[in-house]
Amino acid sequence: MILRSKGLNRIGNLLVPNDNYLIARLGKEINDETSYLYWAYKNNIPVFCPGLTDGSLGDMLYFHSYKKEPGLVIDIVQDIRAMNGEAVHAGLRKTGMIILGGGLPKHHICNANMMRNGADFAVFINTAQEFDGSDSGARPDEAVSWGKIRGSAKTVKVHCDATIAFTLLVAETFAAKRKRSAETSS
Repeated sequence: MILRSKGLNRIGNLLVPNDNYLIARLGKEINDETSYLYWAYKNNIPVFCPGLTDGSLGDMLYFHSYKKEPGLVIDIVQDIRAMNGEAVHAGLRKTGMIILGGGLPKHHICNANMMRNGADFAVFINTAQEFDGSDSGARPDEAVSWGKIRGSAKTVKVHCDATIAFTLLVAETFAAKRKRSAETSS
């Protein structure tokens, strides 16, 4: 009762604050430089998971919601507000999207940019095709028609498995940076 009155909850040997921001907390606690969550936490970069309720994790959230009051509560709406707010409050700064795969996460990040009259850059990497009418398969010009990407934006869709293409993209970015560093130091 004393812990609860101080905004803490006990789960076994763990203390969990009432306001617990799970993904940022994972980045803090993981302490692993090979983790993107670690680097996002270290650089104060928000990471959103709008599809948190999809699949077996959603089932577990459902089951755990029936435990003692208030049970497990995840505020997806707050995440949507925060994600849309990032885009809306970007002001004069440009925004860009690198979307690996498609579906629900693609929809959310594109919609967030629609709130600011579209993204300035977009890279879609997936194997989805346009013929079936899926959001995943849609090309960037479809997002332009909805105002999710600006008409003047630089865009590309790469038809490739995201785990292959994104790995190559990141490797090339590091290689180019190393080359520039070597040229400026010589």
